[in-house]
Amino acid sequence: MRHRIAVVGSGPAGLTLARVLHRHGHPVALFERDAGPDARPPGGTLDMHEGLGQLALDKAGLLPEFQALSRPEGQAMRILDTAGTTLREWVPRPDERANPEIDRGQLRDLLTGPLDVLWGRSVTHVVSGIGDGTVVHFADGRRETYDLVVGADGAWSRVRPALSSVTPHYTGVTSVETSLDDVDTRYPDLARLIGDGSLGVFGVNRALVAQRNSGGHVKVSAQFRAPLDRFTDLEQTEVEAARSTLLALFDGWAPPVLELLRHGTAFAHRPIHALPVSHTWPHVPGVTLLGDAAHLMPPLGAGANLAMLDGAELAESIASAPGPGELDEAVRGFEQRMWARAATWSKITTAGLERLVSPDPAQALALFDQVQPS
Repeated sequence: MRHRIAVVGSGPAGLTLARVLHRHGHPVALFERDAGPDARPPGGTLDMHEGLGQLALDKAGLLPEFQALSRPEGQAMRILDTAGTTLREWVPRPDERANPEIDRGQLRDLLTGPLDVLWGRSVTHVVSGIGDGTVVHFADGRRETYDLVVGADGAWSRVRPALSSVTPHYTGVTSVETSLDDVDTRYPDLARLIGDGSLGVFGVNRALVAQRNSGGHVKVSAQFRAPLDRFTDLEQTEVEAARSTLLALFDGWAPPVLELLRHGTAFAHRPIHALPVSHTWPHVPGVTLLGDAAHLMPPLGAGANLAMLDGAELAESIASAPGPGELDEAVRGFEQRMWARAATWSKITTAGLERLVSPDPAQALALFDQVQPS
């Protein structure tokens, strides 16, 4: 029996779910509100962990293609203090494959492959227990019914209210993102400072993080503690005025470090939100959640990995459930496993954010020592 499955959202969670179902010969309707794959920038780089994201890619039959695209050298990490002194540096071995990096756009295209994403289909809400399934309501007024609707639609999920009244809370930390292009040619001193992977500079309640993407592109994140309503108009501010605001926040830091902000091309305001550490919901037949929709946590390298493993495991559960009753039991069992795993990682990332943007910069250094291989 082929269940009627709808997936809302074509991020890492939704794409992995659909791709693994496709591998099992199971059709799926994959809805995405964006008008097309290039409707907005795909974002920065992701490290795919062994046993998490890489396991999900293996379940999708895509691990060799990932290995060909990924950048093992991107696992390199350098930590500086605000005076520009190198405190720690880690360079991966040539055979190190624990957490290789891949650009989000490359990962999206790899996962999409033969899938037919239904672009421009914005979901407003879903209603379960109606007739013979769960009804998906679209912004254009259309309605469609499915045996299972999976909310893989991120932090501000439109599917989540069918299961939970909980919404993300502000962590107290805001990130302002910018980027540099063709860094090796245009800014060779910065290229050497960043190295092949990531650069982290940590001060009192402040951090600057730079991450290499492919093609000489670098993403920069300025992180700091601030009220939620501060800097809300930063993206509408003229670029030079926004730059001056950020430079004032990091006044006194080493000039080479501040070059990361001086050469940024635009600035995006990104307050960091999270769901409660152990977010669960009473099981509802015909609807469930994956990834950030289920367990949004601080962005410390776990979110996309967990989202993809969620998608792969749910797909395998669906493929092994021949009838309606078996489908519901399969989803129920999947939720229990997902909640346990997500709670563990949510605790880790919540504590990690507290240490990375901390009154005591030594906390960030201690965290780096704890997580990096010896």
